Amino acid sequence: MNARMPELKHCFEAAGFSEVRTLLSSGNVVFDARSASTTALERRAEKAMHAELGHSFGTFIRPAGYLRDLIEADPFAEFDLAPGAKRVVTFLRSPVAPEITLPIERDGASIIKASAAEVFSAYLPDPKKGPVFMTLLERSFGKDITTRTLDTVIKCARA
Repeated sequence: MNARMPELKHCFEAAGFSEVRTLLSSGNVVFDARSASTTALERRAEKAMHAELGHSFGTFIRPAGYLRDLIEADPFAEFDLAPGAKRVVTFLRSPVAPEITLPIERDGASIIKASAAEVFSAYLPDPKKGPVFMTLLERSFGKDITTRTLDTVIKCARA
């Protein structure tokens, strides 16, 4: 179940966030907030969604500066990826388990790198096999994750 972007924007405004903007149609929200931990901001947003919509969505917050640093570090640069490969960033709620060995590959999808709070993947779109990379990510890191293309992360960082 997805929220409409105007409704989602209203939830964040009701929670007291300012300069609220939604990006694209995939639940990306950019806003200003007083200094607080990302966990506190996530809880505040989820509570507002529940109050306004009757349910909430898992919320993953990263400061714009953090996203800009991530992009500037160019996490995919060290890998020889196919020209048509989609570059994907998966945001985690908890750190990667030390027993996970990378890369993990299946049907053209590869989880190639992990940091403390993100996992970096690449895949070649294949209409016959569907979103193999999402299955691979969920099997490796659970379902309490959110995934965005690198292009979407760039748009969020620049908004």
